[in-house]
Amino acid sequence: MTSYAHGTSDTPLLGDTIGANLDRAVARWPDRDALVDVPSGRRWTYAQFASDVDELAYALMASGIAAGDRVGIWAVNCPEWVLVQYATARIGAVMVNINPAYRTHEVEYVLNQAGISLLFASLSHKASDYRAMVDEVRGRCPQLRETVFIGDPSWDALTARGTPVPFPELSCDDPINIQYTSGTTGFPKGATLSHHNILNNGYFVGELIAYSEQDRVCVPVPFYHCFGMVMGNLAATSHGACVVIPAPSFEPAATLRAVAEERCTSLYGVPTMFIAELNLPDFATYDLSSLRTGIMAGSPCPVEVMKRVVAEMHMAEVSICYGMTETSPVSLQTRREDDLEHRTGTVGRVLPHIEVKVVDPATGVTQPRGSAGELCTRGYSVMLGYWQQPEKTAESVDAGRWIHSGDLAVMREDGYVEIVGRIKDMIIRGGENIYPREIEEFLYAHPKIADVQVVGVPHERYGEEVLACVIPHEDTEPPTLAELRAFCEGRLAHYKIPSRLQVLDAFPMTVSGKVRKVELRERYAGEQ
Repeated sequence: MTSYAHGTSDTPLLGDTIGANLDRAVARWPDRDALVDVPSGRRWTYAQFASDVDELAYALMASGIAAGDRVGIWAVNCPEWVLVQYATARIGAVMVNINPAYRTHEVEYVLNQAGISLLFASLSHKASDYRAMVDEVRGRCPQLRETVFIGDPSWDALTARGTPVPFPELSCDDPINIQYTSGTTGFPKGATLSHHNILNNGYFVGELIAYSEQDRVCVPVPFYHCFGMVMGNLAATSHGACVVIPAPSFEPAATLRAVAEERCTSLYGVPTMFIAELNLPDFATYDLSSLRTGIMAGSPCPVEVMKRVVAEMHMAEVSICYGMTETSPVSLQTRREDDLEHRTGTVGRVLPHIEVKVVDPATGVTQPRGSAGELCTRGYSVMLGYWQQPEKTAESVDAGRWIHSGDLAVMREDGYVEIVGRIKDMIIRGGENIYPREIEEFLYAHPKIADVQVVGVPHERYGEEVLACVIPHEDTEPPTLAELRAFCEGRLAHYKIPSRLQVLDAFPMTVSGKVRKVELRERYAGEQ
């Protein structure tokens, strides 16, 4: 039997746009909660949420934003993020997600590469002063016409412009979202996604954990990522469920407090988030009895953690998901009835209406079940392409419309898939995907560094951490880790900044002259 599986289903794909799907939810459940922001105490019924979405959509149109124009959002989790998501989809504008951890170096690239004309941004969060960073890069971003800050008079000034006019007619295949994934070419690539891509993916992820209008979904994962905005927001609104925002960014105590106060039935997180929640000294004082399900994704879940999540957090139906931004994101998911071994030893089986296969990376031939190879996905979920990068798209999506994940996988006889390694050098730190090339390109600018290679090495808490192996310039004092980190601070997202440094005279090389990164990883894996 070959390592190929197709998700047959009696439930048809949705042919809606996101706006039309929201309208159907409002018609069925106008008075049910759609969105609750625990920090501010604000809450919206479906009718109120749709009204505010439309108000913002009218304002965007009055500001000259048309279908196909790019609107950026650089913000932490808040209700306005969700309003921007649905308002841009309503008018066919392309919402560009910008990681709130990005610094000036990264945000300038995204603003220009996507051609963003209007930017929504948080005012500040923790150490980030977004207004100051926008002021710094604005002059180098000629297409950026306007910036609207959330929680600032500029938001009210924008919404006051709107007057009701007919919304444009849209196709469900129109692009409406760009999500930047860390690139191997030194800069991120913008995965371009349609209504059809992400609405259906959110809908079927929700179907597999039996969402209904009775569900209340606690979303502590970031909206800027598919986990928050697709598996969270779209899975909820396509089923009449409620999205609960516990905090602007992840805080374990705030998350459990939100679950208890809002009687949430579902909770999301990467394994490190669940570990942090379980390890709270007062964990036992939170009433989590309303929970029944949730989603864990981002990295494998340790067996002991999963046991505690099921037993102590009441999440008997918790689901594991696997995918990539380029596939909207979920391709594989465990089912409600799956046993502990399948939830911890695999990343599930194929979603409805999607195909997956495991191929020999060298020949492209589908492997027998039980043999390792590269995991590939095909179906409605595959992105339209990388924004304005057709060559990069062709490197990932082949002539048969299969997208190649770069992950090594084994498909079991029962169709469940194990991820066993990575072909590419991607580092996964606490659920964040990091591509070394981007960091290397940046560190080449350091005055003391002649050459640099970045690899991931094991880390007890985050799964992996970033190690920079550097060769200093001749006759130059090698950089210290503190110097390296100071050089990155404010210019690279915090999770990309190397936490370890190794100074070398030379790198291990292959016969053909390529650096042997695998040897660097193995050499320093055990050192702390």
